[in-house]
Amino acid sequence: MKYFFLLFTSFIFSQQTQFVDFKSVLGKIHINPTERIVLGEVQYDFVVLKTIDTIKIDAQNMTFSNLKLNGKEVNFRNTQKELQIIFPFKKGKNSLNFTYSAMPKQTLYFVGSTDKDNLQIWTQGQGKYTSHWFPSFDDVNEKVIFNLNIVFRNDYQVISNGELEARERSMENTIWKYRMEKPMSSYLLMLAIGKYEKQIQFSNSGIPLEMYYEPADKSKFEPTYRHSKTMFDFLEKEIGVKYPWKIYKQTPVRDFLYAGMENTSATLFSTRYVVDSIGFEDRSYTNVNAHELAHQWFGDLVTAESSKQHWLQEGFATYYALLAEKEVYGDDYFYCKLYESAQQLKFASRTDTIPVLNAKASSLTFYEKGAWALFVLKESIGEKNFKKAVKAYLKKHSFKSVNTEDFFAEIKKVSSFDLNNFSKVWLESSTFNTLEANALLEKNKAAKLFLQVDQLRSKSLAEKNDFFVQVMQSDVYFAVKEAILNQIKNENFDAKKQLLQLALQSNIVQIRQAVAVNLNKIPEHFRQEYESLLTDKSYQTQEIALFRLWNNFPEQRFKYLDLSKDWVGFNDYNLRNLWLSLALTTPNYLSNKEELIKELIGYSSLNFEATTRQNALQNLIAFNLVNDTVLQNLVNATTHHMWQFSKFGRDTIRKLLKNKEMRLSFERILPNLNESEKFQLKRLLIE
Repeated sequence: MKYFFLLFTSFIFSQQTQFVDFKSVLGKIHINPTERIVLGEVQYDFVVLKTIDTIKIDAQNMTFSNLKLNGKEVNFRNTQKELQIIFPFKKGKNSLNFTYSAMPKQTLYFVGSTDKDNLQIWTQGQGKYTSHWFPSFDDVNEKVIFNLNIVFRNDYQVISNGELEARERSMENTIWKYRMEKPMSSYLLMLAIGKYEKQIQFSNSGIPLEMYYEPADKSKFEPTYRHSKTMFDFLEKEIGVKYPWKIYKQTPVRDFLYAGMENTSATLFSTRYVVDSIGFEDRSYTNVNAHELAHQWFGDLVTAESSKQHWLQEGFATYYALLAEKEVYGDDYFYCKLYESAQQLKFASRTDTIPVLNAKASSLTFYEKGAWALFVLKESIGEKNFKKAVKAYLKKHSFKSVNTEDFFAEIKKVSSFDLNNFSKVWLESSTFNTLEANALLEKNKAAKLFLQVDQLRSKSLAEKNDFFVQVMQSDVYFAVKEAILNQIKNENFDAKKQLLQLALQSNIVQIRQAVAVNLNKIPEHFRQEYESLLTDKSYQTQEIALFRLWNNFPEQRFKYLDLSKDWVGFNDYNLRNLWLSLALTTPNYLSNKEELIKELIGYSSLNFEATTRQNALQNLIAFNLVNDTVLQNLVNATTHHMWQFSKFGRDTIRKLLKNKEMRLSFERILPNLNESEKFQLKRLLIE
């Protein structure tokens, strides 16, 4: 009988939304940044739709107390994954109150510390589960109106979903009261705490656009958020449905797991996109900005009911982000981006056998092929019909979960287009329909030239040189010229010299950067022309050019190092990092080596973001500037919450351990490491 009960309960849990409708929640939470503990008081209001004996709330590794159902104590079970309330529930309204504590191992992240006055706390719910820091629902189909009261120190800014209803200040702490009016999935619940300032703009429809930044980055505000209002106004008009929430916030956070995340009414994004006007040319936030904003409709307003339907979020967000960028950068940009993604999809389809409508599809498939499917559909049924269907789809399913058939149902109302064949080709097949894609791309002059350039890939340079020269001398969109330079990368220098010189005559950063990348070996007679790249307004171009000139012309190293000694670069110190590495390994250049070695090693420490640390560690190891502190910082990387950085740490240690002396060095530092570092290093030592 017990076995049957467990099966029955499991079945009920998987279908809980059919039995129970959670309406709203008020969470009052305190965060202890020193202990990294969350303490909270929670009240859920819900309606029982059908009789049920157990209701569950997802809660990972939490403790609970003071559980009361409608004001009375109630039995519960804590499985460390779920809070299960056991009661013979009958139809009707209910209120559940409890207190909890959690020490999240993921989803809620602490970066920096209050001691160093650089603390940031932020969340990432998608793919990680909000239930690690707030008792909630891992099922995206359970949508709730979330309201949070967050208690934290007075000198910090606290950001969450919805409007700030009130802020109550005491001697040490402030209570920030955020309120939502409409329901959302739990994975979109967010929190960000840090030392922030903000500027507010207003959309044409009157929506407050709050844009946050750290005080030290005030001068970077404009380039970071450039085009934000333009794209907001465009998307609201293009989609035809008013922005679904009362406010829109954007906040950069350090060591973020992804480029950005579209939490309801409050996007978080990586500080790598906090740039000045020079950095904007290489690392603009524009695409991420547009993509996360589009998700406020496609993902937040309507949410894919399962992973199989994920394209309804990512494909739509990718496509509408491109439309927003088209508004800013023009048609050539739009079509050339579609061409580039088509090439990626064409190449990937040779080995990737998983189509769009599959929960295991790759990000490339969900995002780029999903976007291509929408582009094809819009071109097939006409812009007017497409917009009408999208508008009806969003309005009909607002604040609900959706599947592909829900979207198709609205397409069928405006067009007799063969959706069955469309779905088979674009959503159910892993192949990429190159013929149809190319036919659409050829409507644009730049994309048509892109295709012509690609078709000449197998020809010798002598056969295509005249055509390439003609294109390089034209005013065609720069991406086509980049493609030419990429195609001739392995050609003999003398054969491609004219094309390189034509590229250098351009004042377009991206074309000149393609020249910087093109040459590993720089002939002496081309040195002066290549040196002009050092003064380009591009931190990426300067980094490439500085290293390659330093590497090719040892006799000129002092000149290059003197020229670049004050360079810093992006907020990850890419140029300063490189300069220190080159200066320290250039004989007779420095007299204060110890001081500068200390600075470079410092960039590999916990005081900096993962990207800065990784760049420093790579340079320290590549230029053989390794000591015990460097090795300790490398081991610490293996414990970082960013998987890319921790993987870099593990892979690098594996390589170093092949050297007997390095193995002895790692064994020597082992006793000085903390427990998590010891655990990771011991695993690597015995592999």
